[in-house]
Amino acid sequence: MAKAFQYPSVLVFIIFFFLISCSEQLQTSQGGTLLRIQRLLYYPHILNGWNSTTDFCNTDPNLSVTVVCYEESITQLHIIGNRGTPMLPRNFSIDSFVTTLVGLPDLKVLTLASLGLWGPFPGKIARLSSLEIMNVSSNFFYDSIPEDLSSLSNLQTLILDDNMFSGELPHWLGSFPVLAVLSLRKNMFNGSLPNSFSNLENLRVLALSQNYLYGEVPDLSSLTNLQVLDLDDNAFGPQFPQLGNKLVTLVLSRNKFRDGLPAEISSYYQLQQLDLSKNKFVGPFPSSLLSLPSITYLNIADNKFTGMLFENQSCNSNLEFVDLSSNLITGNLPNCLHSVSKEKVFYSGNCLATRDQNQHPLSFCRNEALAVGILPQRKKRTQGSKIIALSVIGGVIGGIALVGLIFLVVRKLNARKTIKRPSTRLISENASAGYPSKMLSDARYISQTMKLGTLGIPAYRTFSLEELEEATNNFDTSAFMGEGSQGQMYRGRLKNGCSVAIRCIKMKRSYSTQNFMHNIELISKLRHRHLVSALGHCFECYLDDSSVSRIFLVFEYVPNGTLRGWISKGRARQKLNWAQRIAAAIGVAKGIQFLHTGIVPGVYCNNLKITDVLLDQNLVAKISSYNLPLLAENTGKVVHGVSSSVSKDRSAGARTNQEEKMDVYDFGVILLESIVGRPLNSGNEVDILKEQLQVSITSDDVARRSMVDPDIGKGCSDQSLKTMVEVCIRCLLKNPEDRPSIEDVLWNLQFAAQVQDGWRGDSSEGSPISPSHPAGLQLTLQSQ
Repeated sequence: MAKAFQYPSVLVFIIFFFLISCSEQLQTSQGGTLLRIQRLLYYPHILNGWNSTTDFCNTDPNLSVTVVCYEESITQLHIIGNRGTPMLPRNFSIDSFVTTLVGLPDLKVLTLASLGLWGPFPGKIARLSSLEIMNVSSNFFYDSIPEDLSSLSNLQTLILDDNMFSGELPHWLGSFPVLAVLSLRKNMFNGSLPNSFSNLENLRVLALSQNYLYGEVPDLSSLTNLQVLDLDDNAFGPQFPQLGNKLVTLVLSRNKFRDGLPAEISSYYQLQQLDLSKNKFVGPFPSSLLSLPSITYLNIADNKFTGMLFENQSCNSNLEFVDLSSNLITGNLPNCLHSVSKEKVFYSGNCLATRDQNQHPLSFCRNEALAVGILPQRKKRTQGSKIIALSVIGGVIGGIALVGLIFLVVRKLNARKTIKRPSTRLISENASAGYPSKMLSDARYISQTMKLGTLGIPAYRTFSLEELEEATNNFDTSAFMGEGSQGQMYRGRLKNGCSVAIRCIKMKRSYSTQNFMHNIELISKLRHRHLVSALGHCFECYLDDSSVSRIFLVFEYVPNGTLRGWISKGRARQKLNWAQRIAAAIGVAKGIQFLHTGIVPGVYCNNLKITDVLLDQNLVAKISSYNLPLLAENTGKVVHGVSSSVSKDRSAGARTNQEEKMDVYDFGVILLESIVGRPLNSGNEVDILKEQLQVSITSDDVARRSMVDPDIGKGCSDQSLKTMVEVCIRCLLKNPEDRPSIEDVLWNLQFAAQVQDGWRGDSSEGSPISPSHPAGLQLTLQSQ
C-alpha cells in the first residue's frame, strides 16, 4: 500500500521539477536578451537596476519600463525614455539592437519610444512574427519603411510618429488584414496616398499629419470602422475626401482643399472634432455642423466659407470650442454660442452684425465671394426663365465669338500692311501679374508652383557620416573648397553620382540633437528652383555625453560659378547679355519671395551678396547663402543690427515692414552691379552710383546707356533699361518704408523682361550664351 502511494508521488515530483527547470532555462535565455538590450541602451536610467538576478516576469510595471509574461515567456516589452532624449552615440548599431531584440520570439506588443534610436529601420524586426502592436515613436529613424514589415500578418497597431522616415508611402501598407491603427505623424513622407489604403477594412485610426504628402485622398468610404482621420499640415486636395459616416475625429487643417463641403458631412452624427482650418474651402458653411449630436470642437478658420447665421440657430450643448474666423459669413452670431466660454469662441474677420472681434462691412464678404467665384444664392426660377437665361448667355457667347473673329481678320490684314514686329511674349510664370501687391504679400495666395518649383531635387534625408566620408575621400584636401564663419565647405560625390557641397559646422556650445530638430525641419522645407537647396544633414556626436560635436549640411552642387563672375570683366567666357541679366534678377527675386512667404515662419535678414548668387548649367540663378537659423545660432550672427534670436520674437507685421525691406535693399545692390557690370566694394560707391542713376532717369536714352555695362552695347530696350533702373533706385532708398515689396519688384522685373523680349535692337549683343561648365566657385562661403 505504501509503495503504491510512493511511485505516483515521485512521478509528480519529477514532472514538477522538469517544468521548473524548463521554465528557468527559458527565463534565463530571455532574461539574458533583456540584459543585452540594457547594455545597448543609455536610457531610461531605470534600466541600470537590471541584473542577472532580476525576475523580469514579476517586476512591478512603471511609466518607463514594463515587462509582461505569459507562461514564463515575454509577450510585451515597453521601454519609454524622456521626451527630448538625444540620439544615441555614433557607435550605436540599430542592426545589432534589433538582432538582439528578435531573441524574444513571442513578443506581441513592443514599445520603444524616446530612446534616441537612430538609423534606417531594420527589416529583420519582421522576425518577430507574432507582433500585434509596435510603437517606435520619437526616435531618429530615417529612410523608407522596410518592406519586410508586410509579412507581419498579425499587426494591429503600427506607430512610427516623430521620426525622420522619408520617401513615398508604400502600397503594401494597405495589405495588413487586421490593422486598426496606423500613425505616421511628424515624418518626412512625400508623394500621394496609395489607393491600397481603401482595403484596410479594420482601420480605426489613420494619422498622417505633418508630412509632405499631397494629391487626392483615395476613396475611404469603404472603411466603415474608421473613427479618426488626421491629415493636418500636408498638401492634400483639392477635393474633400470620400469618407464613412462613423468618424469621431476629422482633421484636414493646413492642406490644399478647396471647393465646397459635401452634403453628407451633416450626417456625421458621431463626429466630435472637426478641423478644416487654413484651407481654401469655398461655398456655404453648413450651419447644421453646430448642432451635430456629438460635436464638441469645430474649427473652420481661414477659408472662404459663405452663408448666413441666425440668432435663433441651435447648437450642441456640449460645444467646447468654435472658430469661425476669417471667412465670408454674414448674419448674426447665434445666441447658443454665448453659452460657450468667450475664450473659446472666435469669429473675427467675417461680416457678422456685431461689433465684436473686428468684423468687415457686409460689402466685403459679397465682393470677396464674387472674386472667388461663389455666386449668391437665388430663389428658384421657372423653367421659362431658365430658357430665357440660357438663350441670353448663348447670344452673348455667340456675339463674343463673332467680334473675336472680326478682330483676327482685321489684325491679319493690318499685319500685311505694316513692318513685321516680334510679338510680346506672355510670361507664363509671372505669378504676380494681375494681382495687387497686398494680395501677393499674403503667402496663402502664392501658387504652390511658384513656392516650390523643386522638380529634380532629391527628397531631403539624413546622411550617415560614412556616406559623407566616402563622398569626400575622408574629407581630403582635394575636396576642400574654402572656410568661413559658417564652417568649412567640401565638394563630394555620392554613390548615385550626384555632386554635392557639404558644409561642416563645428559646434561652439553643447547641444543635444533634439535641440536642432526644429531647425532641421525648417531647413528641409527650404526647397525652391532659385535656392541652393539642402539635400540632408548628418550629426556627429561625442561618445561621452552624446552632445553634437559637428553638423554636416549637404547641399546641391551648382557648377557654373557666381553671378558676379558672369557679368564682370576678366573672365575668358562671354558675359551675360541684357535679357539674361534680367532673367537672373527675376530668379533671385523669386528666391527671396519664397524665403519670405513660401514657408512659415519666413526667413528674413539674409544679408545677400552678388557672390551668393550662383548659376547652374542652364544659367538659372540660385541663392546659395541665406539665413539658416541653425547657422545663426551657432555663430551668434547679427544681421543689420538685428540678432536672429530677437527676430524670432517679433510680430509678423514688424517683420514684414523692416526685415523684408533689408533683403530688398541687398537685392538692389545686386541689381546695381548687374546693371553697371563691375564689382561694388563699398556702401559709398553704391550711394554715388545710385545718385547717378537717379539723374539718368530724367535724362535721355544716351545718358542712361552711358551708365550701363559697355559690353551690353545697344542690346537693351530703353524701356526695359529704364524699368530696371527705377526698380534699382527704389530698392536702395534709405528709408525702409519707402522701398518696394519683393512682389512689386518681381512684377516690374518681369515687365522689363517682357518688353525686352518683344524688342529687337542692335545685333551687337550677339546670340545667347551657351552655358559652360568651368571649375569655378561653387557654394560660396558667406563671411559674416
